[in-house]
Amino acid sequence: MLLELIFVFFFSFTTLFLMRKIAKNIGLVDKPNARKFHTGAVPLVGGISICICIAQFIAFKPDVIQHSMIYLSSIVLLTLVGVVDDKCDLSFKVRLGIQAGLSICMIYFADIELMSLGNMFGFGDVHLGWMGGIVTVIAVIGAINAFNMVDGIDGLLGGLSIVTFAGLAILLNVDMEWGLVYLCVVFIVAMIPYIFMNLGILGRERKVFMGDAGSMMIGFTVIWLLLGVSQDETSSLMRPVTALWLIAVPLMDMAAIMIRRVRRGDSPFKPDREHLHHIFQRLGLSSKQTLLAICTIASLYAGFGIYGETVGIAEPLMFYLFIACFLAYATALSHIWRITSYVRKLKGLPEKAF
Repeated sequence: MLLELIFVFFFSFTTLFLMRKIAKNIGLVDKPNARKFHTGAVPLVGGISICICIAQFIAFKPDVIQHSMIYLSSIVLLTLVGVVDDKCDLSFKVRLGIQAGLSICMIYFADIELMSLGNMFGFGDVHLGWMGGIVTVIAVIGAINAFNMVDGIDGLLGGLSIVTFAGLAILLNVDMEWGLVYLCVVFIVAMIPYIFMNLGILGRERKVFMGDAGSMMIGFTVIWLLLGVSQDETSSLMRPVTALWLIAVPLMDMAAIMIRRVRRGDSPFKPDREHLHHIFQRLGLSSKQTLLAICTIASLYAGFGIYGETVGIAEPLMFYLFIACFLAYATALSHIWRITSYVRKLKGLPEKAF
């Protein structure tokens, strides 16, 4: 196993170096604009590299995950769609349509569906019945776009993904689901070379970005695993409420931002600079300090979810605590400009336009 993980690590590095050269030749690069302040044209190949690593791993070890070929076909398709989006900027309607189609395939061909919310509200188990398919499609689209929207500063998507995959691995290890644990570890190992290059640790000239190809593939993988381990009628490995805590930061950030956009009459998919990482930067933190702060918060959320699952904290308590955290964040977001201005004045920092 150790040798295999070492191979995955170096294979990921190799594909990154090869793909970044190809990306520069075909123009698959991210250029600075009004919302993006990086320097130069950066290759969008992180997701492609990780997808190639996972594809070769599953090709040799298809038993690590049920319905492995359906899953593999889905992430390859999402990665290709993401590449086209990175290159040509697809309409969000096209992206949502493809994501919805993959959700339906997941339901009918892999038999993975959100059928029960558990005793989340405190009134007994909530079974969704015929609504399960609709809610599943919404959940898949939500997870994909939550991880897509959070990819705003160097290292953040990779860091939050590692928190989620590590949390899943810990819980699945307790239940001795070695195959899925191994897959989560492989994802983490395949992502480390990307993080090195994304953060510029190997030199700014070797910098790469994840791209929509990677964020969509990661979001889809996370929701596939969460539904797969929490919705088995015979032997669920995790309660549905625990899944919320494992993806708390991307989920809360996406929901709060979309609510705010809709309230002011904008499209919920209209890009802006009001995400959590923008807020921390407005408070005066550097990009690396922001990365550390958000990943720490995500780890605390995930840690509470793991603790609640292992010791058996009541599902309603875990759910209402999650809602309380979300409402606190959403409320703070609605007053964020006043809050950040006040904090910057306390710290003696000048006003900063975003």
